[in-house]
Amino acid sequence: MGGMRLSTVAARRIALAAQGFGASRPKPWSATSRQVQRVIDTVGIVQIDSVNVVSRSHYLPFFSRLGPYDTALVDRARDRAPRRLVEFWAHEASLIPPSTWPLLDFRMRRAHDESWGGMQRVKRDHPELVDAVLAEVRARGPLTSRQLEAALAHDLPRDRDQWGWNWSLVKAALEHLFWSGEVSSAGRTTQFERRYAVPSRVLPAHLRDVAESPGLRPGDDEAFVELIRIAARAHGVGTEQCLRDYFRLKPEQARPAIATLVEAGDLVPVTIDGWRRPAYLDPTARRPRRIATRALLSPFDSLIWQRDRTSALFGFDYRLEIYVPEDKRVHGYYVLPFLLGEDLVGRVDLKADRARGRLLARRTTWEPGRGGADDTRELHEELTLMAQWLGLADVAVVR
Repeated sequence: MGGMRLSTVAARRIALAAQGFGASRPKPWSATSRQVQRVIDTVGIVQIDSVNVVSRSHYLPFFSRLGPYDTALVDRARDRAPRRLVEFWAHEASLIPPSTWPLLDFRMRRAHDESWGGMQRVKRDHPELVDAVLAEVRARGPLTSRQLEAALAHDLPRDRDQWGWNWSLVKAALEHLFWSGEVSSAGRTTQFERRYAVPSRVLPAHLRDVAESPGLRPGDDEAFVELIRIAARAHGVGTEQCLRDYFRLKPEQARPAIATLVEAGDLVPVTIDGWRRPAYLDPTARRPRRIATRALLSPFDSLIWQRDRTSALFGFDYRLEIYVPEDKRVHGYYVLPFLLGEDLVGRVDLKADRARGRLLARRTTWEPGRGGADDTRELHEELTLMAQWLGLADVAVVR
């Protein structure tokens, strides 16, 4: 590897700046669509999750970086033309800039082999149903799945028996079409239902030819290079494991792409003190001397996706306990790490108690040596800001 060495502290600062934590926040509620766009450009992917214990998770990374802001700005970027966010399987279910969508064509083509069993079965056993669903979306979209069901029942009532119609089959057909890129999402309803439409109706005008003609999309090798480039920009510095996890690439997809970028000088091999694996630096990454920030992080924030990286950078071991039985949870159900200065100093199990108008801090766990008066005051201030952003009257700390 190259001769450049970085301390863990320097790597941490580079990583935080690359994820948008080096800049000061705007005044509460003053964030503009341009500042929302800056977060999109910085992180490259915003993960979606349906759990709504505090807030829909895709709103939280913007709050972490901008403070209290109008979530309608994110909705507008996703739901209105020209869209600046579209939905696809990037890290997991994610919002991405439209320009990234064609780079994931390799994943769309493999929907038949790598998707879930129900999706594969519906394409194999009921191709005529899949074709009918696609035709209906093309003719009538955007449609929610419920609207699609009603439309199919109206347009094709006699075919229901022929298909052994059941609604789970139609849903599986929709998911298959979404995964394969033949159907996209024109946004979400207030109930968080996808509004299905064909990609040419969703992507901005300059990408419509690419939407309709897969042959115009980048080849796999070119796409892997560009996806690693996006990941490197969002990391600042990271190992191969870090870079490929961002878009969930396989080693054989990521490795040649990293080598191509190193050869071009667009990634610089570095050694980070205490890290066993070689790392790669984005030469355009900011290298701040210090970071002064404060944020509560979504469990699905891209800063902490890769658990080995989070441990190596911050000495912070984090895992999601949503799917852990309650009696086996260590820190709680919906736990948000607390970033203060340039350290992850603690974590809070939060719940928006909307009926009583309060933000419940059900359990707070501090890292060793943290949790003194200053840390506690900073956390309470951030919780108060979050409560205001969520439209809740106060914060209730469960002792």
